[in-house]
Amino acid sequence: MTDALKEMLDEKVAFYNRPQFIEADPICIPHSFSKIQDKEISGLFAATLAWGNRTTIINNCRKLMQWMDNAPHDFILHHCDTDLKRFLSFVHRTFNATDLLYFIDFLQWHYQQHPSLQDAFVPESVYTHPTTEEALVHFQQYFFLREHPHRTQKHVATPAKNSACKRLSMYLRWMVRHDDAGVDMGLWKKISPAQLICPLDVHVARVSFRLGLTQDTKANWKTATALTHSLREMNPTDPSVYDFALFSLGAEERF
Repeated sequence: MTDALKEMLDEKVAFYNRPQFIEADPICIPHSFSKIQDKEISGLFAATLAWGNRTTIINNCRKLMQWMDNAPHDFILHHCDTDLKRFLSFVHRTFNATDLLYFIDFLQWHYQQHPSLQDAFVPESVYTHPTTEEALVHFQQYFFLREHPHRTQKHVATPAKNSACKRLSMYLRWMVRHDDAGVDMGLWKKISPAQLICPLDVHVARVSFRLGLTQDTKANWKTATALTHSLREMNPTDPSVYDFALFSLGAEERF
């Protein structure tokens, strides 16, 4: 890893990892709440819907939060069936009301038993210090323990199928990372920032290949872990901080 590459990526991180970044990014949704469970729930929806136009993503997330009376944890726990009628018209790309209602059902079931959504990724009974891969595999399996629409499976990725898991990796970055910049929230402690896998989509995969950080342009779990291994050479304790740099370079490639 060259010093010049690290210097360039560090400069990009410094530019994008700052409070001004929040307003135009889906992470603004969980940042609009103070209660931890509200941040967890709104963050999961924001990450799940985070593909396509950013303004549309943010607007649709805000609509969902308004329909949950801007108190998602309380709504999830205490809503009744008639409260769900307002969600029947919801659609964001291929995520529709069927998917949304199952997400709500799962979240209610989970929060009736656990104080935090972190327990859906890292249950104490399974392992104490999991890898991110183990956490994501467990979450997907746990998420679909209940009777569910088959179509909804495409909205919750898993490394077990070699998916890059870009949106869930981003969600974990939001929940786990923390620094003085204040963009990522650092709410969860059972996974460390050093364990995180850098979020990877097709644009980041191509940029990473051109920079010599990977040997493949495929956006899958294998490439995501290879990229993260390279990033750990530059920052062993916080490799996913370079998501700020690589995402911005990927966006520049896209446009």
